[in-house]
Amino acid sequence: MPHKPEAAAVPKFSRSVLLLAPSALLMGVFLIGLIGLITSSLSIDGQLDLGHYTAILNRPDYVEMLGRTLRIAALTTFFSVLLGFPTAYYVARYRGNRNFLLLLIIFPWLVSIVVRSYGWVVILGPRGLINGFASWVGLADRPMKLMYNDFGVILGLVHVLLPFMIIAILSVMLQIPRSMEEASMSLGGRPAHSFRTVVLPLALPGILTGITLVYLMATGAIVTPLLLGGLGDTMLGTEIFQEVMHFFDYPKAAALATVLLITALGVVLPIQIFERWLVRRLSDGAGQ
Repeated sequence: MPHKPEAAAVPKFSRSVLLLAPSALLMGVFLIGLIGLITSSLSIDGQLDLGHYTAILNRPDYVEMLGRTLRIAALTTFFSVLLGFPTAYYVARYRGNRNFLLLLIIFPWLVSIVVRSYGWVVILGPRGLINGFASWVGLADRPMKLMYNDFGVILGLVHVLLPFMIIAILSVMLQIPRSMEEASMSLGGRPAHSFRTVVLPLALPGILTGITLVYLMATGAIVTPLLLGGLGDTMLGTEIFQEVMHFFDYPKAAALATVLLITALGVVLPIQIFERWLVRRLSDGAGQ
């Protein structure tokens, strides 16, 4: 029988284009929205003007709000790393049913952020569980101020964003063979030395990815700061929400969002550059 010619295979370049098309579409929509946001912030009565930015920077309360936003985001990221790294390390080295531990980590994602944040209101409020217990045992004569301040907001944000940090670190930790630690200790290195010289450098890319995710989400958080921080200690995300939903001042909200974007990128971009350099160096070291 004569051999039938097979259908021409789809070129590799065409397959790549098809696979990248959804991502390219999303990025295109994002860039269009970003350009519209910046254009709106620079427009006053249809003319190019920096009035919104000068008005923001000349108001001490907005400058203080920006500083508070960056401070809370940095502290949230710090405590997320402090809690997330040991958790990820334990899960990665756990010899039992690791899937059960992973389920416990991602379980908070099944609950709405509003519900989780309101749960902290019930716990930290003036008549909440902690103040009620302290009053019952005689530890405090008056309710302690555990919310409507930075402490309450940071606690709530760490609770909401901690799973992102754990998953980011865990995805890297699972790729580090246990034999590398054992080899280091067999050569005379103590567990602490093996951890510091072997595990920690290899886990740094995951830590940096988690820092980027948590920091960006913390800077733009709305629900948790609104419920646990109140209106007196607002963050930039809640202020943008109020400008859009309550005052319908879209250009001002766009200017605030652009300021937040620039300050966030000023922190995130150096982290990303360092992470790429670190990954490249670790890859070169592994290949040698």
